[in-house]
Amino acid sequence: MRTLVAIVVAQALGLAAMASPAVYAAEQTDNAKITELKQQLAEITQELESLNSRVNKTERHAALDRITFTGDFRVRAHSLHYQDVTWNPAILVNFSDFGARAMAGEYGNPADANSPLGKMMAANPALATAFQSGQLSGVMPYVLAAQTRQDIDNDIYYNTRLRLNLKAQVWDNVDFAGRLSMYKNWGDSTGVQVFDSWRSFTMDGTDSANTSGDWLRVERAYFDWRNIGGSEFYLSIGRRPSTYGPPSHYRENELRGGTPSGHLVNFNFDGMTIGYKLGELTGVEGQVVRFCYGQGFESQWGNGELFGDTITKDTHLGGFNIDAINDGNHFLQFTLFAAKDINDGFKGTMAFPNQLASIFAPTMYQDLQKFDNFNFVTRVQPSGVIGDMYLGGVGYSYETDDEMKFFASFGWTRTVGNGYAGMFGGLLSDAVFTAELNSDGSEIIMSPSTADSNENHDGYGVYVGMQIPAPYGKFGLEYNYGSKYWTPFTQAQDDPIGSKLATRGHVIEGYYIFDVNPHMFIKLAGLYYDYEYTGSGTPVGAPQKVSDVLKGTAYSLLPVIDTAFDVNASLTVNF
Repeated sequence: MRTLVAIVVAQALGLAAMASPAVYAAEQTDNAKITELKQQLAEITQELESLNSRVNKTERHAALDRITFTGDFRVRAHSLHYQDVTWNPAILVNFSDFGARAMAGEYGNPADANSPLGKMMAANPALATAFQSGQLSGVMPYVLAAQTRQDIDNDIYYNTRLRLNLKAQVWDNVDFAGRLSMYKNWGDSTGVQVFDSWRSFTMDGTDSANTSGDWLRVERAYFDWRNIGGSEFYLSIGRRPSTYGPPSHYRENELRGGTPSGHLVNFNFDGMTIGYKLGELTGVEGQVVRFCYGQGFESQWGNGELFGDTITKDTHLGGFNIDAINDGNHFLQFTLFAAKDINDGFKGTMAFPNQLASIFAPTMYQDLQKFDNFNFVTRVQPSGVIGDMYLGGVGYSYETDDEMKFFASFGWTRTVGNGYAGMFGGLLSDAVFTAELNSDGSEIIMSPSTADSNENHDGYGVYVGMQIPAPYGKFGLEYNYGSKYWTPFTQAQDDPIGSKLATRGHVIEGYYIFDVNPHMFIKLAGLYYDYEYTGSGTPVGAPQKVSDVLKGTAYSLLPVIDTAFDVNASLTVNF
């Protein structure tokens, strides 16, 4: 383009040079025409220089700006309130086995204060009394600490979320998309939370939704290869867009953010999707059938596999997601998938609570008491495979032309346990512990030996809501319920109390969105949680009735919330 501009300028100068003798010969005294010609030439030169500058910018944009950036920035303030937070820890112990082995002298002489059994009885007088009177038999709870109960108020809690979207057109039918996320508390970039619930355990699938620090994480990164070979097939591989799917995107005040049902899946994972635009054959608008595959856990690499004692397995996910109707007004979706070889946890990092250290690491706890505001940070990993899971659901939403939205979703989960259990339990079952001597034979330790049940468990969840136009914005109201064994994969939902859609119990949410401008809104919201069963959001451990934990007839290794509410206000800017 620069060559073209130079040629045009040279020709203009040449014409001016040829024209000048003719002008001088014809009218040598006509200085006005000469001045006019010079002015015209100056204007042409200026215009060509401007054109050259614009062409250079276009060339640079085409060569360098291959990636388009968009994003959103949200600041939010919460007032969090928990009622009757109860900690009543205990484990199930096979006391028949314990008694038989004690009588056989395996744990030493109980009358010897220096024997393993003598030390245990001296440290637990109530246990000693019950053991000596023959009250311990069968599988019974072994209470680890006295029950505590309290209300907790976090009157003000601020956080900030930044998400950067990346898009690039690789070829006519190939695109790349990604999203980088930062999510942090104000005044906190530690990246590790004290383990007081499964919500606080940061892992691969929930990194983007746990407040971690002032750095960007890769939440999504994948490519789409459309119309393969001129067909309606497409292929997508990478870190999947598996969060904020329908109908959970309404409360986010954004377009559909993920492929699968947000009622069943709000969890980051790596994998692939093979889809077919079925609507081109059936004539039903927006009809798409997809087969999705992914890996939720890598069991060997990074887990010390070269020592040869890795007993966990890779967790693989697979299933179908079908958009049966998607015409702009009606949306109907079916979901069915399975997760094979679920382990009793994930790789992750946490700060070990001193409360559990006093129970499970008493020697270390002696030193921790000198620094009671310190926690040791540890990398954790699961101990074994606990079974398989199946999930299915159907969701429908209706949007009117005047911006009224209504939706309903039903979800089903099934767990198939195999009888294995780690410290916190098996697949929706509790661990049964047996008494073992430590490696040097000086102390009795409790080790999980089996799950108290390997039965299959079915759970269900219901999620309904609406969003209607209101003065200066829109008003929304939602309700969801989860049964005793309801176990969806929604742990990446960024509700600070815990994923509302994973709740085993009732949640009501109301919100008002004020549209400041087309790219900015303010949201005022309130959520009320009423938990009926423990363990919301995790497949590990048997759910207990919260009312029984409060009464002291049921137990939990982690604190249990009865009811809670979250009043929050946020401001979001899209750019």
